[in-house]
Amino acid sequence: MLPPALSRLSQDWSADPTAMPTARKFLIFGLMAFGQFLALFDIQIVSASQREVAAGLAAGADEVSWVQTAYLMAELVMIPLSGFLARALSTRWLFVASCLMFTLSSLLCGLSWSIGSMVGFRALQGFTGGAMVPLVFAVGFTLFSGKQRALIPAILGTVSVLAPALGPSAGGYITDVLNWRWLFFVNVMPGLFIAAACGLLLRIDGADPSLLKRIDWAHLAAMAVFLAGLEYVLEEGPRHDWLGDETIALAAWASAVGFALFLERSFFSASPVVSLRSFRRPTFAFASVFNLVIGFGMYASISLIPLYLALVRGYSALQIGQTIFVVGVAQLASTVVAAALSQRVDMRAMITVGLLLFAASLWLTSEMTGQWGFWELLAPQMLRGFALMLCIVPSVTMALGAVPPQELGAASGLFNLMRNLGGAIGIAVVNSWLQDDSRIAAARLSEAMGHYGAPVQEATATLAAHMAAITPDAAQAQWMAQGALARVISREALALGFDDVFRIMAFMFVAALVLVPFCRPAAAPPPPDAAAH
Repeated sequence: MLPPALSRLSQDWSADPTAMPTARKFLIFGLMAFGQFLALFDIQIVSASQREVAAGLAAGADEVSWVQTAYLMAELVMIPLSGFLARALSTRWLFVASCLMFTLSSLLCGLSWSIGSMVGFRALQGFTGGAMVPLVFAVGFTLFSGKQRALIPAILGTVSVLAPALGPSAGGYITDVLNWRWLFFVNVMPGLFIAAACGLLLRIDGADPSLLKRIDWAHLAAMAVFLAGLEYVLEEGPRHDWLGDETIALAAWASAVGFALFLERSFFSASPVVSLRSFRRPTFAFASVFNLVIGFGMYASISLIPLYLALVRGYSALQIGQTIFVVGVAQLASTVVAAALSQRVDMRAMITVGLLLFAASLWLTSEMTGQWGFWELLAPQMLRGFALMLCIVPSVTMALGAVPPQELGAASGLFNLMRNLGGAIGIAVVNSWLQDDSRIAAARLSEAMGHYGAPVQEATATLAAHMAAITPDAAQAQWMAQGALARVISREALALGFDDVFRIMAFMFVAALVLVPFCRPAAAPPPPDAAAH
């Protein structure tokens, strides 16, 4: 027989989870949000330490990139699948199993002996971690209502942005202080704690194992091929000439076929793995499109600023982390503001302001030069962090606020899938834009130097005179001066390329305002007892 304290903790609330004590609700939600943080944090944790991982596993640059790609491909497949699995296994056991497998795969990643084993374990880590992300959204909207519910999108929005933003800098710091293997070992103790606590507390629904016997395997396979193939194309395309590469073209064709079969099974299967019923609600559909745009801008900006600081300014991982940390500070400050506004103003007005402020932050960033650092990026980054919450909170509220409890799992999976798809598309597209715009900027700078030959020659002679203090050889000094000037030109061309990309993204966020009038406020969902009937 359990002690009274443990008996109270393990009480089953599946009949009416909304009747659960408030303190227990926030404890469960906090534990699940921490699990979500770990899953999102690990998306980018390897990005700043790829050289060390490659050296430790004797892998090439193309091979080590799969450490990131495998995680994203597997995570993208699990996110929409989580709703079906939650109904079959219950939210409790799906989350606990996902957390335990995520922890085990993290340990195995740290113990990897080859690049092949690392990629396999990272795929398992991404697949199991992907279930934790949509589950916490569904549980938050199931447990809370009124003013308390308004905090859910604000808190989870902060986690969704802060976790991948902190990943590169934290990963670089861990690698410098300890070892690259500790990038994965740090998940073990928190993961075990979350799994144990949720196994005891998370009793909010029942399981229906019979669903597993009726699973549509063709639908599952089609979804896996579609999403994994799309993620592969988006990840590898910028590096390998997109459809000009035979492997990428084959993956794109397989993804297109998988998508067609996925849609066919979604509409005509007797037991679809992923239900698209939520898209019948116009507000959910438009909010999901907003989430796609937000994911594009959020993940693209998260990747572009560290890339600029590394390539143009030559910052270390720690310096990059110190520079971009202000985005998280601004988000935390705006969380309370966004939650309060969501109770007082129309969601459409709120997201309009958020999109405009986000566009303004991108426009301010498009004025970067090769000398920008912490202070120059401070205002644009803080504005972007503040604007993100004004975009995320209303989009989450509009999408999930009116969904009946029995459909929250599937709706949350689809909604989170749209954000991740937007992020994958955004990173791939901006990398292609950056390559093209940087080449164009370099050509224009070279052309301008041809028109102003005398000043260029004078600058080169001045540099050569300085280089003469290093080497007595005049020819070598001249060569060193030309090399230094070429590096300056390359750096400024790259900075101009970044400016063009941020400017295009600003226009995209302004264009997204066209969708706002179509997002009509949805009615509140029926209470759990009514929904059951």
